[in-house]
Amino acid sequence: MQNQQPQQNFQQSSQMSPQMNHGAHELIEAHSAIGGLVGSMEQSLLYEQHIQDPELKAMSKRHKAFKTQIYNTIVDTLQSGQDPNTPTQTYEMNESNNVVYGMKPSQPKSPAQSVNEINDECITGFMMGNIKSCATTFTTVALEATNPVLRRVFADSIPNIIEMGYELFLYQNKHQYYQVPQLNQQDMQNYMNSFSPVQGGGQMFH
Repeated sequence: MQNQQPQQNFQQSSQMSPQMNHGAHELIEAHSAIGGLVGSMEQSLLYEQHIQDPELKAMSKRHKAFKTQIYNTIVDTLQSGQDPNTPTQTYEMNESNNVVYGMKPSQPKSPAQSVNEINDECITGFMMGNIKSCATTFTTVALEATNPVLRRVFADSIPNIIEMGYELFLYQNKHQYYQVPQLNQQDMQNYMNSFSPVQGGGQMFH
């Protein structure tokens, strides 16, 4: 009888209300991810007052508005355990996907010593750090979540965060804040041709 006692504490998800269909680890990771998202939204309020370029300011506002939608959808799902009233949307970036390759000589950089030295290049770095953090924490929750709806909402939000990051990278690259070096043509070809496809690899196994 003593060996059977602990088993009485186990419940299947089908026996629980949707609101209680969460694991402890999942909730801890989700709390951290949502907190990071809130932090990125709040920090954008500080950044915007220092942004000089209207294009970057408009991007910052778009990102904040979309993050707000993500936040509301996640909180709705977390509290209900069911499909949110507003489903996950798709972020559409404004930047073209043209990348400028190559390195141009530039002056060495050092950390700013006063607020007056914070410029648009600094701010894009802050924004990118926030986006990378959100992408990482959202991926962790999507891998750890037990509630299927919450897992899907986090997983479906990751491509949107990546898209915002790509848009920001393109802006940085266009303004030479983020330069992209390349290998020489021979080395590039060697890397690109260093793998070959598996024969018959497209067939499904049953």
